[in-house]
Amino acid sequence: MKKTIWVNEQIDPSGLIYACIACCNESQAQHCHESFKNNLSDVQLAAGWTARIRTVESWDDVPVNSLKLN
Repeated sequence: MKKTIWVNEQIDPSGLIYACIACCNESQAQHCHESFKNNLSDVQLAAGWTARIRTVESWDDVPVNSLKLN
């Protein structure tokens, strides 16, 4: 059985992950994504910061520096 892990990331203009939270609960992941998007300031958005959500099937595919919620 495949497991879906939701990965939320805030990424700076150079492509570095500034913040990352991963979890298995889609509702919690969507809430986190909205929070990540809403917390980016106009200055950050203008500079190229982004918030993205993606899915992976293994904890091995989650960035090492992420907060992992089970």
